[in-house]
Amino acid sequence: MTKASWSKALFALMLVLLLALAACNSDSEEGEGDSGSDSGESNEGGSDAESEDGLYSLDDFEGVKTNEGEAIEGGNLNFGLVSESAFEGTLNYNFYSGNPDVVVIEWFDEALLSMDENYNYTNDGAATYETNEEGNEFTFKIRDEVNWHDGEPVTAEDWAYSFEVIGHPEYTGVRYGTDFTSIEGMEAYHNGEADSISGIEVIDEKTLKITYLKANPSLLTGSIWPYAMPKHIFEDIPVAEMAESPEVRENPIGMGPFKVDTIVPGESVTYTKNEDYWRGEPKLDGVTLKVISPGSVVKALETGEVDLVDNFPSDQFPDNADMSNVEYLGTIDLYYNYIGFKLGTWDAEAKEVKPDDTKKMADKNLRQAMAHAIDKDSLGKEFYQGLRWGATTLIPPSHPMYHDTENPGLEFDPEKSKQILDDAGYVDVNDDGFREDPDGEELVINFAAMDSGDISEPMAQFQIQSWEAVGLNVQLLDGRLQEFNSFYDRVGQNGEDDPEVDIYSAAWGVGSDVNPAGLYGRDALFNFPRYASEENDRLLAEGLSEKAFDTEYRQEVYNEWQEFMAEEVPVFPLLYATTLVPVNNRVHNYSIDPAQPVYLNELAVTQEEPIVAE
Repeated sequence: MTKASWSKALFALMLVLLLALAACNSDSEEGEGDSGSDSGESNEGGSDAESEDGLYSLDDFEGVKTNEGEAIEGGNLNFGLVSESAFEGTLNYNFYSGNPDVVVIEWFDEALLSMDENYNYTNDGAATYETNEEGNEFTFKIRDEVNWHDGEPVTAEDWAYSFEVIGHPEYTGVRYGTDFTSIEGMEAYHNGEADSISGIEVIDEKTLKITYLKANPSLLTGSIWPYAMPKHIFEDIPVAEMAESPEVRENPIGMGPFKVDTIVPGESVTYTKNEDYWRGEPKLDGVTLKVISPGSVVKALETGEVDLVDNFPSDQFPDNADMSNVEYLGTIDLYYNYIGFKLGTWDAEAKEVKPDDTKKMADKNLRQAMAHAIDKDSLGKEFYQGLRWGATTLIPPSHPMYHDTENPGLEFDPEKSKQILDDAGYVDVNDDGFREDPDGEELVINFAAMDSGDISEPMAQFQIQSWEAVGLNVQLLDGRLQEFNSFYDRVGQNGEDDPEVDIYSAAWGVGSDVNPAGLYGRDALFNFPRYASEENDRLLAEGLSEKAFDTEYRQEVYNEWQEFMAEEVPVFPLLYATTLVPVNNRVHNYSIDPAQPVYLNELAVTQEEPIVAE
C-alpha cells in the first residue's frame, strides 16, 4: 500500500488510526488502456462497475492498479489533495492536527515501524523490535541505512526526542494522551517533576528501549508512537515555538522517499526524490502535490493535471465512472462520519473533559430521538449511490474482529423518535410546529456542519429536515456551512469549545488500534462531544487490561462499549464508506490494498506526460 493511500490510517489519535481492513476483490474485468501511447490517449479506462439501479458497491473495484506498458526511468507524478480549504501547513507528525497536512507529510516522512495487513507491527520497517516476556518493555533497533534528508542518521536520540517534545509541559500539539501517559515516568516529566522520562532509554546510537507501566494488547497494534524527530534541527527551538517555526512550516525534512523542494503555503508542494532512501532509490524523479477542490477534481483528472488523488468524492463517481484515462481503485475506508452532541468543555489545565449537565443537549432522550430521526441508508443511497452506507456502531466494519455486526445501532424510526420526545416532555406548546424544551422554553439547536464539497449543503439540509419532521428546530450555525479549519477550531481541536455549537457533523479517520480511548476517553482532546462517565472509563480500561489479551474477552468488552455508546449517544455514526482513488493509466505500481503493499519508492510512470481523457 502506498504511503499516500492511507493517510487517515496513520492519523493515530485521530488519530487514533487503522482498523483492520478487510479488502474485497472485484469480480469485474480489469480495464484496458494504452498507457504507453505517444499521443497521450487511451483506448479504454474508467471502471467496469455497472449498476442497473444506479447503486454501486465495494465489490465493483480492485485495490491494486493494473500496470499497462513499460515504466520509464524517472518522470514526475502529479498528486491531487482533494480539499475545499488550503492545507494548514503544520508539516510535522508531532504537531499536525488535520488530515490535509498529514497527506502532505507522508510523501516526505514516514513511521519507523511498519504494519502488516492486519495492522500489527512487524519487523519489516525502518526499525525492528523485540519485547520482554511480560510484554511491557520494547527494544527497538533502527536500521543503519536510515538517514534524514540532510544526510544525518536517524538515531535513537531522535526517536526519544519525539516523545520528549510531545510530553513536554509546553507542548502545543494534540498528540499527548493515553498512548504517552502509559509510559513509565511520562506523567512526572509532563508535570515538570522530572527532567527526563524514566521509561525511555537510549541504549546506543540506533537502539531505543521503552518501558510501559503495564502490558496491554494495543501496544502491538498502533499505540506506540512510531515517528522520530530530528533532534539536531529542533533542539535549540523552544518547544512552545516549534509548531510555528520555519523548520515545521517552511523547510521540513523527513526520512521518506521524497524531499520537500518548494512550498506554496496552503496550495502546493514540490518534492524531489531522496536518492538515499533506505528502501531503495525512488523510480520517480519527483512529485508535485496540489490542492484540488472537489468541484474541479474531475476536470483535473480528465486533463491530466493530476495523476491521482487522495480520495475521490464518491458522489461524483456515477457521472464519471467511464472516464477513459483513469482506473478506479476501491477499498473500505478507515472512516466513519457522525453527528456529535456538545455535552461539556475541555479543561485545559487538567487536560481532561469537563462534563456540563446544563448543556442544551444533556438529555440523552433528546439525543436518542435525533438519532432515530435520520434515515442513514437513504443518505448513503441518495448522496453516494451506495458507495457509503448506514453506520451502526462506533467501531467500523474496517475492523471486522471487533465491529459488532449484531448491533443495529439507533435505527431509523421517526415514530419512535416522536414518542421519545413526547415522553421526555419535548412538546409543541405554542403550535408553531416546533417542540419546546421540558420547561416550555423555545428550543433552537445550533448545528455546525462543514463545507467539504457540492453535497455538503444538501446533506446538511437533509438532516435538518429530518429533525424538523419530528418537531425539532435545528439551524445551521451562523446560517451557513463552516470552512474546514474554522469548523475544527469551533468544535474544539485547539481545546476551546465554541459555546454556540450544540451539535456538529464530523468524521474520523480511524487508527490501527481498535482502542477508542483516543477519541472518547476522558483525557482525549479529540473527544469533541466532551463526554465522560464512570462506565465509559471502566469499559475503556477493560479493553486495555491484561484480560484483554484474550481476544474473545476483548471482543466482549468492545461489544458492550458499542452498545453502551448507542444508549448514551454522545455521538451517533452516520455512514461508513468506500474509498475511491482514480489513477491515471500512465501510473505503475500503486495500491490501496494493505494486503498487497507497494511503497512510494516503487511508484513509476510509463511516459513523461499524463494521459488525457478522450
